[in-house]
Amino acid sequence: MRLVLLGGPGSGKGTQADVLKKKYNVAKLSTGDLLRGEISNNTKLGKQAKSYMDNGELVPDSVMISILDKKTTEFEEKKQGYILDGFPRTVPQAEALLEMLKKQGVTLTMALLIDVPKHELVRRLSSRWTCKNCSATTFKDPDGNSVVCPQCGGELYQRDDDKRETILNRMKVYKKNTQPLIAFFEEKGLLEEVNGFGSFEEISGRIINLFNEKDIK
Repeated sequence: MRLVLLGGPGSGKGTQADVLKKKYNVAKLSTGDLLRGEISNNTKLGKQAKSYMDNGELVPDSVMISILDKKTTEFEEKKQGYILDGFPRTVPQAEALLEMLKKQGVTLTMALLIDVPKHELVRRLSSRWTCKNCSATTFKDPDGNSVVCPQCGGELYQRDDDKRETILNRMKVYKKNTQPLIAFFEEKGLLEEVNGFGSFEEISGRIINLFNEKDIK
């Protein structure tokens, strides 16, 4: 399994990736974690990436793809499946990803879109609160009845990026960047969609049913 997960902020991509990781014994690859690992290990690629970051610049796609290529090549040798978390974010990144896989002699299994209506994404994110003590996230109901962290009892607060104004801006950025990406994968015949409305168990069930239909293991 070589899977790309797509969906808006608040669509539950991270939660579903964790479910799939456990059920199918696949790795979840975060480009951020890979980048930090290369820097921590002081590798050639890590030094390259750090030089950009130290100058306040974004790490170029070419460097990120090289880091991803290194890790996924190791996975191919071990016959280890993986889910890409947070990559690709743009069409050029998607093109580079498919070219990388082609050079490895493999193909992307699918790009899976967890489709959630905009109004539901806004509702989910604007009701998300964070614990000041343990940093866990929880959800307040519309009346704000959940006032303490269900895990440790700590005080809850709302991060700036979970406030409505910020969320609406994030939706605009998501639409601008991701809609072309969805169209790209659809044109390549790699896009599959699941309804992302409902509990995470219901959504997981839809994804697993889709994988069963496609004979993905």
